[in-house]
Amino acid sequence: MIKRLLPVLILVIGVAGFLALRLTRPEPAEAVAQERSWRVESMVVAYGEHVPVLPLFGEVVSQGRVSLVAPMPARVAERPVQEGQGVAAGTLLVALDEADTLPPLRQAEAEVADIEAQIANERIRHDNDREALARERDIVANAQRQLERTRSLVERNLASPSDLDNASDTLARARLTVATREGAIAEHPARLQSLQARLARAEAVEQTARRDADRSRVEAPFDGVVTGIRVAPGDQVASGAVLLRLYPMDGLELHARVPQRYLAELGESLEQGEPLMAEAVEGVQRFRLQRLAGESEPGGTEAILMLEGSASGLRPGALQPVLLQRSVVAEALAVPFSALHGSDVLYRIDEESRLQRHTVIRLGETLGIDGERWALVKPVGLSAGDRIIVTHLPNAMQGLRVDVAPDDGMADESADTAPPPAEPQP
Repeated sequence: MIKRLLPVLILVIGVAGFLALRLTRPEPAEAVAQERSWRVESMVVAYGEHVPVLPLFGEVVSQGRVSLVAPMPARVAERPVQEGQGVAAGTLLVALDEADTLPPLRQAEAEVADIEAQIANERIRHDNDREALARERDIVANAQRQLERTRSLVERNLASPSDLDNASDTLARARLTVATREGAIAEHPARLQSLQARLARAEAVEQTARRDADRSRVEAPFDGVVTGIRVAPGDQVASGAVLLRLYPMDGLELHARVPQRYLAELGESLEQGEPLMAEAVEGVQRFRLQRLAGESEPGGTEAILMLEGSASGLRPGALQPVLLQRSVVAEALAVPFSALHGSDVLYRIDEESRLQRHTVIRLGETLGIDGERWALVKPVGLSAGDRIIVTHLPNAMQGLRVDVAPDDGMADESADTAPPPAEPQP
């Protein structure tokens, strides 16, 4: 009997326990929709004077670089320098073989000596002609008197007509000799001038040959660095062939293209004598804006910056990024680029921790407190002491609720770590 009642008793106890638990259960709390907020970092608005910078990317150029060439066809005898070697002024760079360079000089010297001898001979000849002319004129006078005597004798039948003809011929020959001598004397200035012209031409050739012979030993005209070596000992070079190049250790320039919209500002600063400096992004080099190029191109105008200080680490042809400091801007705000939404929007955090949209005017870039490039702006409607977000929110909008990080950091948030888009709230 008991075995039959036991299952029923267990079932009754179970049902009673279930009913007791159901009656004593707690009432569930009513669900209330909560607005979601986004954790952001912020900074306090502080206006002040800032120096905007203009990023430029230019090429290092040496205006003093020279190409040293061979003055004549010759064989290279020596080249004691190497690529990239620093040399002092007067250092031998290349020497051409004297067996090729001296013969033209010797030939030119011989030509000058020959013409000088001809000029000396012409002067002696002229002196002799003048002395001979005086004697030949005496001969003409004697022949004239002899002719007169013979004519008188013929008239008195004391001489034959043939004697008179002989006397006339003698006088004629004497006069011809005088005329020839006078012609030679008259031609002396022209002959002397011609010889002097030939001498001047020969002396010019000699000077050229001497200059080329001197230049056959190519020496450094200034302290500089050797580059662009084209020859080695034993090479045969033509006249005018480039041997090597040399650029001075100082006087390097940076040629960088400036966008058209900055030209008026930079030109005005140059006219007022305001020094504008540029610092290398990598390195310690500093450059001073010297001038703007005389011609523009569609991509902008070339700015020429002079290196200030040591050129250590710089070489012509290197590409160098720099930051050019522009004129000081007052009452401006510097913010990280992550604070900008779009190109001209900042978000202020109000008393209710909600975002308020503010439009800004971009003034350029400047160096922030972390040494990185920040945006320089002039906001509309922001006051000193207001707080703005510096975390870039892809879903930022007017009235969005945010939660400000307690450390108020200004680190740049990347796209990978940015919060996801806002979800619709119930």
